[in-house]
Amino acid sequence: MHNPKRIIIIADIKFKSVKTFVDQMPKLAKGFIRLGNDVRIFSYCTALSQVTLFKSKSLTGFLFKSKVDKLLCEQIEDYKPDIVYVSFPKIFNAETVKQMRQSAPNAVFIGGDGDPWPKLRPQTIETAKELDILTATNDGQFLQDYRDEGVPLCVFMPNICDPDNDHRYEVGSEWQTDILWTGAAKHHADTSDDFREKLVNELAKRGNCTLYGCLGRPQVGGQNYLYAISGAKIGVNVNAYGSVRLCHSDRLLHYLACGTMVMARRFDGCDSLYKDGLHIKYFDDIGEFFDLASWYLKHEKERKKIADAGMKWVHKQFNGVKIAGYILDLVEKGDYKAPWRT
Repeated sequence: MHNPKRIIIIADIKFKSVKTFVDQMPKLAKGFIRLGNDVRIFSYCTALSQVTLFKSKSLTGFLFKSKVDKLLCEQIEDYKPDIVYVSFPKIFNAETVKQMRQSAPNAVFIGGDGDPWPKLRPQTIETAKELDILTATNDGQFLQDYRDEGVPLCVFMPNICDPDNDHRYEVGSEWQTDILWTGAAKHHADTSDDFREKLVNELAKRGNCTLYGCLGRPQVGGQNYLYAISGAKIGVNVNAYGSVRLCHSDRLLHYLACGTMVMARRFDGCDSLYKDGLHIKYFDDIGEFFDLASWYLKHEKERKKIADAGMKWVHKQFNGVKIAGYILDLVEKGDYKAPWRT
C-alpha cells in the first residue's frame, strides 16, 4: 500500500480524435486516482495556446513561454504536490524544471519518455538531467543515453493499456479482416532498417490484409481504431528499433489489449514481456511471418487461444493501476518488482 499523494502531470494533451484512446497520460492519471491519490493534469500546449495569437511554435515559445511557466509554477505552489510527473511537452525545458523546483522544493520530479532516439532530442536530455527519476519504454541504448548524461535514476517502464476501453469489441463485417497493419511503413527517425517497409509493401499486395496510415492510406483513430483491431484475426507489429532491449511498442500493446492475435518481429528481451506461443507469436523474417499467418488463419482454435491469453495478460500486467503502482514504488523505494525485472 502507498500513502495517498498529490500528483501533478505536465503533458501536451491534444484533443484530436485520432489520439483519443492512444494518449498515455489519462490512463496513468486514472491509475494514480484508483490507488487513492489526487491528480491534476497541466496541458502545457493548451496553456500556450491560451496566451498567444501566433500559430508558430517557435515564435510562441520565444514570446510567451515565460508566461506559461509562471502560471504553472503558481499552480504548483498552490497545489503543493508530492510528485511532479513530466511527459516532456514541446517547448518545456530544463529551465522550467528549475523554476518548478523552487515552487515545490520537497516534491519528487519524475519524467516518462515514450520516444526513441533521445540524442535526436537534446532538449529532452537536458530536461531529464534536472529530474530525480527518468522512466523510458525501453531498457537498452536509448535509456543508457540518459544514464551516460548523468540522470540520477533511469528505469524501464512499459506503456499502459486501459482495460475499460482497450478490449475486444463485437464489430460488424466492415471491420473484419484477416491481417491488420496500422501506422507508417517506416519510422520517421530510422533510416537504417527497411524490414518494416518491405513487410508493409508485401501486405499491401494481398487481398486479405487491411492497412491504415501508410502508403497513402488514411489513418484510423478514436473508437474506430479499437474496432479495427477487434475485427482483425491477426495484428502485425514490427518495432522500429527491435535491437534495443525491451523496446515496448504502444501499438503492440493496443493490439494485444483489444484481443487480436499478435504476430510481432522478435526484439531483444521480448520473452520477458510476452511469451512466444502463449501471449503472442514472434517471427524473424518476412517469409516466416506469412507461413505462420497462413497456418494460424487455418487453425482458428489455436489462433483464438493465443489472442485470448494475450489480452488477459496485458489487462492484468500493463493496466494503469499496475503501472502507477510501479511508479510510486520507484518514488518510495527507488525500484519496483515486475515479471520483466529479474
